Amino acid sequence: MKNKKILLTGGSGMLGQNILNNPLSKKFDLIAPSRKDLNLYDYDQTLKYISLLKPHLIIHAAAKCGGIKYNTEEPLEFLSDNLEINKNILNSSKENKIKNFLNISSSCIYPIGNNKPLEENKILTGSFESTNEGYALSKIYSLKFCEYLSNSNSNFKYKTLIPCNLYGCYDDFSEHRSHLIPAIIKKIHLAKIKNKKTVSIWGDGKSRREFMFAYDLGDFILNRLESFNKLPFLMNVGVGKDYTVNTYYKKIAKIIGWKGIFTHDLSKPNGIKRKLVSIKKQNLLSWKPETSLIEGVNQTYQYYLNNYN
Repeated sequence: MKNKKILLTGGSGMLGQNILNNPLSKKFDLIAPSRKDLNLYDYDQTLKYISLLKPHLIIHAAAKCGGIKYNTEEPLEFLSDNLEINKNILNSSKENKIKNFLNISSSCIYPIGNNKPLEENKILTGSFESTNEGYALSKIYSLKFCEYLSNSNSNFKYKTLIPCNLYGCYDDFSEHRSHLIPAIIKKIHLAKIKNKKTVSIWGDGKSRREFMFAYDLGDFILNRLESFNKLPFLMNVGVGKDYTVNTYYKKIAKIIGWKGIFTHDLSKPNGIKRKLVSIKKQNLLSWKPETSLIEGVNQTYQYYLNNYN
């Protein structure tokens, strides 16, 4: 992959920034256009951009993302916007005969009701979690596009990674769009500086979640580019361990130094009970993320203080 053009979509997002700011990225000719230069909502522009660039490989990390509140309130927006983005980049890549494509999916595509680690063959074996069904459906489209194209023509290697939940530097801390860990960091930080004695947790806090530091996923992707042909066509990437929402609140409160009391708003949704991905395929590649939860939260909190405080 050295000296060969690699197009990265979503370069301004959390994962995109963690790829671009990794020292390993300097080994490649990574091109991450802004939305002004590449509007993925515009098929004709996307088709033309890829035709002129002629990248050797595309990493598709662009997506319209948001937390449980935003997903619940705007399922049609998450379905239609992400479907348009995915449809345009995938069809443009196929039409331009781009042979190598790395699609970044999401663990929200797995069905509810599974207490064991989620293996890749469990996809489409049950119902989606209702709070992010629209987003999940758009991700299923891109996964199946990659699968169908690769199966029908061996010249196309369109592969999909399914990461567990991500957090880290360049995360979104806005009230409407933030996911669990940035939302907790902001909520507890504000409670500390305002001397609040209580912090409310949505639901009962017993749901379990797995989180990976986004830098580690970026590191995994960059380390696999030179051996892209050996990467499975569909695989999870995770840390192999999960915690309850209550535990994340307690750990982050300790890091920030807030010593108040947690309450629970049982009128709010809990979300899926458990979403731990199986990392059997990942283990076969002899790779595991290096950043501990404590270290990752510390770095994320420092990023928040430097950029949002």
